[in-house]
Amino acid sequence: MELVQNFPFLSIIIALFSGPLCSILGSRWARRVNTAVIALIGIMSAAVLAYTLRTGESYVYQMGHYSAPWGNEIRVGQLEAFMAVFFCAVMLLCMLGGRKELALEVEESKQNLYYVMVGLLLSSLLALIYTNDIFTAYVFVEINTISACGLIMIRENGRTLEAATRYMIMSLMGSGLLLMGICFLYDLTGHLLMSNIQEKVAELQAAGTYHLPLLISICLMCAGLAIKSALFPFHAWLPDAYGYSTLSSSAILSSLVSKGYIFLLVKIFFRVIGFDVIRESKMINVLFVFGILGMIMGSISAIQENNVRRMIAYSSVAQIGYIYMGFGLGTTAGVIASLYHILCHAATKSLLFVAASGLTEASGDRKDFFSLTGAGYRNRLAGVAFTVGSLSMVGIPGLSGFISKILFAQAAYETTHRIFPALIALALSTILNAVYFMKTVIRIYTPAARAGIQVDGRRISMGEQKQKSAALLCFIALNLILGLFSEPIVNLLTQGLAMFS
Repeated sequence: MELVQNFPFLSIIIALFSGPLCSILGSRWARRVNTAVIALIGIMSAAVLAYTLRTGESYVYQMGHYSAPWGNEIRVGQLEAFMAVFFCAVMLLCMLGGRKELALEVEESKQNLYYVMVGLLLSSLLALIYTNDIFTAYVFVEINTISACGLIMIRENGRTLEAATRYMIMSLMGSGLLLMGICFLYDLTGHLLMSNIQEKVAELQAAGTYHLPLLISICLMCAGLAIKSALFPFHAWLPDAYGYSTLSSSAILSSLVSKGYIFLLVKIFFRVIGFDVIRESKMINVLFVFGILGMIMGSISAIQENNVRRMIAYSSVAQIGYIYMGFGLGTTAGVIASLYHILCHAATKSLLFVAASGLTEASGDRKDFFSLTGAGYRNRLAGVAFTVGSLSMVGIPGLSGFISKILFAQAAYETTHRIFPALIALALSTILNAVYFMKTVIRIYTPAARAGIQVDGRRISMGEQKQKSAALLCFIALNLILGLFSEPIVNLLTQGLAMFS
């Protein structure tokens, strides 16, 4: 075994133990350790990606002395390694962009605890990406939930405590359903390793036995992960959690946490149950309907919102709907489109949150649209960054959102009964996206003096916010890369998904 093949396991362990280390350090050293760990894991994940691209094969890393079906395993392919690299890059930029707000909004004595939660969150995301054991995945789902809850409530004001409580209630409901589904599946198959479960499920399908218990298990796992990833109508916790947390928390929660759960659902579809069985279960019909409802209702809620951060949060409900609509198409092309949209949403939503923070800071820290009048002139880079993110969400060519919508449209053409609902939902959602995002862009580029509005704001230069400016420029570059160089990324996702099962 080559050294690089150990990196996925080491990445999980390093991230996991960085948490306890940060807990005994001061805030400054905890920040340095956290930054170094994320960067190191990103480099290690890039090395793993290069290895899998060179070999063209996935591999299994056995933990301990016991082989399947008793031992625990990590399974690594191109898709897993690429997701790990991407998640590390986005997390590093989110932490960089929100560093100033973290210092202002969280007590210095508790800032090291924030980095504990970030380390645990990164560890859980990596475990969800790499693990080949369904129960290990559940354990890290719970670690992910607790860490995310800590990121929400560490600001310790009334709104964040309420948001954390609502988030915990909904997440525990989703976790309970997921665990029940895993228990049913274990009872049916006698296995916890994903590859072994898939073999047993194929045998059950061929024999035509235990059809109803298997359907119940699939429904429970899908419902649990849909609740945890805020699929409409299970999104009530999301606006407050994203809207009132500290900036880094909002960016990480919107771009990464829900995507970890969705990536686990993809693994359940392809590696645990088998996509053919999923299609036969008709569960994708339910996901398709609720995905379309999320696309529309999330956008309508965003239009009605007057707080820019809550508007961006409601936009996430719509974008999660896109992903589940892609699953509901029931084709591999639909899943590829959803995976690409995970990348698009992670890069763009983080960009929007960080840019919105720059705009609100230039507007007396007020988040209502009236106060944001002319903010694009007071903080020019934040204005440009918010415009780029908005245009991406609308689907302007050259940006990542355009590629996502093209992929969804192409995938819809491969279906028979879902083509018209999918295309109509895409068109309507795009129009609604343009309404609330372009309304905001017009507002921030309307001079306050010309509009006869007195705004309590100040000018902010790039030099005044070097770290946030660096994060914004990197997010803009990432968005352009996804929009202009999509073909190799789509090919990588396609090859990685082919290795998945």
